[in-house]
Amino acid sequence: MIYDPLVLTVAALFGAIVGSFLNVVILRLPEPGASIVFPASHCPRCRHPLSWYENIPLLSYLFLRGRCSHCEARISFQYPLVELLMAMISSAVFFRFGLSLTAVGLFLFSAALLVIIIIDFYHQIIPDVISLPGILLGFAFSFINSITSWQDSLIGLLAGGGILYAIALLYYVLRKQDGMGGGDIKLLAMIGAFLGWQSLPFVIFASSISGSIIGILTIAIQKKDSATRIPFGPFLSVSALLYMFFLNDIQTIYRLYLAGNLF
Repeated sequence: MIYDPLVLTVAALFGAIVGSFLNVVILRLPEPGASIVFPASHCPRCRHPLSWYENIPLLSYLFLRGRCSHCEARISFQYPLVELLMAMISSAVFFRFGLSLTAVGLFLFSAALLVIIIIDFYHQIIPDVISLPGILLGFAFSFINSITSWQDSLIGLLAGGGILYAIALLYYVLRKQDGMGGGDIKLLAMIGAFLGWQSLPFVIFASSISGSIIGILTIAIQKKDSATRIPFGPFLSVSALLYMFFLNDIQTIYRLYLAGNLF
């Protein structure tokens, strides 16, 4: 672990900068044919190009008081929120895993999960352009990843995709309708590749419980029927982040449970 305030501050600043880029990815990736590089950052409403001082993470939103300087359109609170979350995640990753290749890989993994959370929440899709390369990168990363081995990563990606595929197939056989998208299956395979098969019981259990609670509350509040679609990707992603940061504690609970010493 790193306790140096300067290192953690630099990590947070870097995370905020990456978060600013992630906002561009989140905005443009769901649009067919859109580039995340061109054109340069601009107001989504009036298309006015942003000046450098309008592109400073977090500070520009405060300086502009949440409005475009050209057309006065309100800027979505999503922008500073993603920048702040990525700053916090970045600082937490380097605090937890130190200045290491493991920290760098898990930082990229966390950034991908944050993009997936926001896109799936708004559009109910998990882009293959993130999950499919993520599966391969997660397995390649396992050869230098200090928290899992390549064998555990390989089992994780195969089991992660296979478990959700089996659940989705069983649901379709019983209900004659799709209950889980293919994006969720690929996402869990990516999680298994980065965190190993040991992460899967916690990720599946925690995401299922939290997803069920939020789903029930959503149906009750909005007074909709049980066919209401709740994106599952955010719950899988948040559960993966929790496992990543607290894996030692979670694995200790595993061992105590299996030994019959938990209670």
